[in-house]
Amino acid sequence: MSPKIYLTTTLPYVNADPHIGFAFEVVTADTIARYHRLLGHEVFFNTGTDEHGQKIFQLAVEAGMGNDYQKYVDLAHEKFRQLLPELGVIHSEDGLNLNFIRTTDKNHAGAVWEFWKRVEKNGFIYKKLYKIKYCVGCELEKTDSELKNGRCSLHPNKEIEIREEENYFFKFSAFQDKLLKLYADQPDFVLPNSRFNEIKAFVERGLEDFSISRLVEKMPWGFLVPGDQKHAIYVWFDALINYISAIGWPEDEANFHKWWPVIQFAGKDNLRQQAAMWQAMLMSAHLPPSKQIIIHGFIVSGGQKMSKSLGNVINPLELVEEYGTDAVRYFLVRHVEPFEDTDVTLEKFKEIYNANLANGLGNLVSRVMKMATVNNIKFEETEVKRVAETEEFKNYHQEQIKSFDNFEIQKAIEVIWREIGIADKLIQLEQPFKKIKTEQTKAEKDIKNLLARLWFIAVTLKPFMPQTAQTIIDLVTNNQMPDNPIFPRK
Repeated sequence: MSPKIYLTTTLPYVNADPHIGFAFEVVTADTIARYHRLLGHEVFFNTGTDEHGQKIFQLAVEAGMGNDYQKYVDLAHEKFRQLLPELGVIHSEDGLNLNFIRTTDKNHAGAVWEFWKRVEKNGFIYKKLYKIKYCVGCELEKTDSELKNGRCSLHPNKEIEIREEENYFFKFSAFQDKLLKLYADQPDFVLPNSRFNEIKAFVERGLEDFSISRLVEKMPWGFLVPGDQKHAIYVWFDALINYISAIGWPEDEANFHKWWPVIQFAGKDNLRQQAAMWQAMLMSAHLPPSKQIIIHGFIVSGGQKMSKSLGNVINPLELVEEYGTDAVRYFLVRHVEPFEDTDVTLEKFKEIYNANLANGLGNLVSRVMKMATVNNIKFEETEVKRVAETEEFKNYHQEQIKSFDNFEIQKAIEVIWREIGIADKLIQLEQPFKKIKTEQTKAEKDIKNLLARLWFIAVTLKPFMPQTAQTIIDLVTNNQMPDNPIFPRK
């Protein structure tokens, strides 16, 4: 029986258009999914949109839609759904299970209500009157230690609200010891280790119960609390449950147990919610914790966080239209740091595209295929087998496997570009395009070796750049020159 792998991104909030940070997260998860599929594993890949909460309520009103919040999110979520195939995140032809969930889906609603009832029955939900400092941008309560000059560090342009009302609360404080035990038992539960240390320190300082409802009269856009129509369920409590509703919980227990637990991908601003709040919620419902949580940094531009007001927002769809799907995928997996913040500009993107794709991989494909087709030298599987047995390629595969297992996809693709460099040097040193006239046997051997190398490069490139990989494989096996450059200079 093949191993089962369940991967999920966080669900982007539909209060703004898709940005390059979401593109990075979904392409990263997709690359890991494709890698496991190549290994013969059965993969379920979940993504989608988060569609409830106060920000959506406010935006719908501002857009003149009154209380037709569903219409607002229906229009907004399409932008995210339509972006996926543009980023190469389509799996039906690859035998992968791609799921796009919306938190307004009926099956998700049923899961949220059942989850609430179980947690309440288990004694971890209660009601109280409280007063808090609240960041609308995060949709989270904030302590004084989390504020700088009285404002949230992630949303310094938004004023902190003081709220006082009666809400339902989740007994987060009851899970400090259980969370610390989970972290101790699973030393790679959160990657990278710096983020793991951060969440452990947060839990060790002590946990405070958090509000999980809002008064409907103030925030009407959300699922109603079971048995209390005056309260709507808090957006984070609702959204996190998608990870289990996506695989059939609670109606289809067999499918749930087939896929659970999950590997989650999230940004550093989601660390607390994913690695502590959600894990405590699972424990409160007597469900197993997640398998692993991979935390990435932010993409900034010109040293500043992207924002419309600064004019430095990079639209991933516009990049695809200009450079193509696989060029965008390449940039995101090789030139965006997997765990730290990365500065990205359009100028940097163009420079890297020309240097590494147009002049790099694209030029190598053209040079090798020209030598092969002009001299009628064909790809041979025996040469592939010979090359595969060399120490160079054995180490190549081992490095890739290790990098993927550690979710270091940047290192995994670096190995491929190292091989591209080696192939380029072989052409420069051996010059088979010249020797073919005077040392035909030696030149033919060199070209066959280059064809085998190019085939290996393409096969291992599949998780990262699936369209380009298949194009190269077809050119090599059919002994064809590309009609046009794979990556034309920009």
